[in-house]
Amino acid sequence: MSLKKKPQRIDEILFNQGFGTRRECAGLIEVGLVRVGGATVSDPGETFMADGLGIEVEGRPWVCHDLALVLLHKPAGYECSQKPSAWPSVMLLLPAALRRRGLQPVGRLDQDTTGLLLLTDDGGLIHRFTSPKKQVPKVYEISTDRPVDARQVEQLLFGVMLDDEPMPVRAEGCEITGTHALRLTLVQGKYHQVKRMVAAVGNHVTALHRSSFGKLVLPTDLAPGQWAWVEGPQAITG
Repeated sequence: MSLKKKPQRIDEILFNQGFGTRRECAGLIEVGLVRVGGATVSDPGETFMADGLGIEVEGRPWVCHDLALVLLHKPAGYECSQKPSAWPSVMLLLPAALRRRGLQPVGRLDQDTTGLLLLTDDGGLIHRFTSPKKQVPKVYEISTDRPVDARQVEQLLFGVMLDDEPMPVRAEGCEITGTHALRLTLVQGKYHQVKRMVAAVGNHVTALHRSSFGKLVLPTDLAPGQWAWVEGPQAITG
């Protein structure tokens, strides 16, 4: 997605930010429901630099971003899908303006997995963050049914065989964090990978939480179900 660097009409900015159709955005401006820098804007053709622009729409503050890249603290009981099959979509946790922009999850977390989930409207970034060639590390906090031991850690670091995988799959990092707890670092993104790897060493995952993605760590003050802007791809991969 090419980022716009020239001043834009305010009705176009609202449209690109997901506040409705072009006609709806123009209507919001014409009836005085849009403010920029605390002043009401009445002309849909008035221009502004969009990225970083602070606006209010129907009394609600919003900071405009040319690129939508957000972090969501995913709670359990939500699917990472636009068209969920059995559980509500994580998209319902985002404001309508972001949903209209067509955000997609960067990879997926199972409905019972919690933690850091990235979403963006930039397909190139999704590929950049999920491609096996990029080796972006993801850290998972795991609770297990059975006690963990050094043998299991050694196996996970050395590599385990998974169904439908021709070569062993290994963890980039693994450490014991409790009698029934592990911290696992992966650079792949295979289907149910954490659960399958733990099962391959004779244990069972009872709870799974992603605590970091690349350089980005889930903020301790971001409650489950809340989201926050990520200020550019460099915050994730440097």
